Amino acid sequence: MKRLIGVMFFLLVLFFNGQSQEIKVSDFEGLEPALYKSNDTTYVINFWATWCKPCVEEMPGFLEAATAMKSEKVRFIFVSLDFPGQIDARLKPFVKKHDMADMVILLDDPDSNSWIEKVHPQWSGAIPATLIYNSVDRDFYEKPLSYNDLINIIEHKME
Repeated sequence: MKRLIGVMFFLLVLFFNGQSQEIKVSDFEGLEPALYKSNDTTYVINFWATWCKPCVEEMPGFLEAATAMKSEKVRFIFVSLDFPGQIDARLKPFVKKHDMADMVILLDDPDSNSWIEKVHPQWSGAIPATLIYNSVDRDFYEKPLSYNDLINIIEHKME
């Protein structure tokens, strides 16, 4: 009986590890509410892409900060600007490698001229770009941020 349970457990692990992680896909209208929440949480919204070298270079610091602040009222959302045709080849492998599926949204809205200014009026559209906000204030950074930058900004917002 114990052996049967062990075999079943092994098969379940294989089954769930083999499942592909689905990436949430949204247009800007679907994403926009996440940019304007008014509650007791601090939001870190990072706009990035796998083809953007500075984005990929800053990602370990973001993921480390997300882990370090896991028990705080902080939510990290990574908005991928990858091309929809590259989801399987680039985005899914990156997301799986970094175990970040539950934090990623692919923004599939080609009319960036209509939504860039809605994210922040001074945003040129360059990435990486990060919006960090809570119910008190909003800050926008159109540059790479380090782990220390993130922790300092978030802790200051939570004071």
